[in-house]
Amino acid sequence: MAKYLMLKHYRSTSKSLDCAPMDQWTPEEVSAHIQFMHDFAAKLTETGEFVDAQGLAPEGAWVRYDGEGRPPVTDGPFAETKDLIAGWMAIDVDSYERAVELAGELSAAPGPAGEPIREWLELRPFLGAPPTITE
Repeated sequence: MAKYLMLKHYRSTSKSLDCAPMDQWTPEEVSAHIQFMHDFAAKLTETGEFVDAQGLAPEGAWVRYDGEGRPPVTDGPFAETKDLIAGWMAIDVDSYERAVELAGELSAAPGPAGEPIREWLELRPFLGAPPTITE
């Protein structure tokens, strides 16, 4: 089994979505979208492919170390709002092809008027082990 992370972004990576941002949806449309996410996770739990999922708030900051005895440096909110991650789902599947299949299904979550939003999801494999350094 291989673990993958499916990242949902507030903004699309290469094309804009065919729908309004979620903060412009009706409460019923938001509820239907969230229910889809819960149902999708439940289906993957039944097949043993679900690891975890969380939605994230749009607020955040970049933080970095700035030297011994100095407070961390922060920069935020994020300069590029298109890079904000709305949420994620971790899956554990038999193959890359299965991960792509599930990401495609998740991309069809309903949006306004119940239509699939066809959002781009970023699919990234977990590292099985730390990278090795060769000389």
